[in-house]
Amino acid sequence: MPRPRIYRKINCRLNVYYFKPQGIPLIFLDVVKLNLDEVEALRLKHILNLTQIESAKKMGISQPTFQRILNSTYKKIAEAIIKGKAIEIAKENKK
Repeated sequence: MPRPRIYRKINCRLNVYYFKPQGIPLIFLDVVKLNLDEVEALRLKHILNLTQIESAKKMGISQPTFQRILNSTYKKIAEAIIKGKAIEIAKENKK
């Protein structure tokens, strides 16, 4: 049986949940999905300019877990930009 997932503190409030390439209808695009914890990791690290250790503490997770979340986020965003995919941000975190 896998370990239970640790609750992650998310303080990010969004009013936009999709980004897509200009001029292409969303129905014709593949979609990359970001979880709220991935968006929160980006916000803490790159908007608030916190260190990974400070960011991890704010989210209530370990620094290695924060690094894995951040790497996953970078990979998804890079894929969306390079391959011309839309980005969907989840409205709530998966349990």
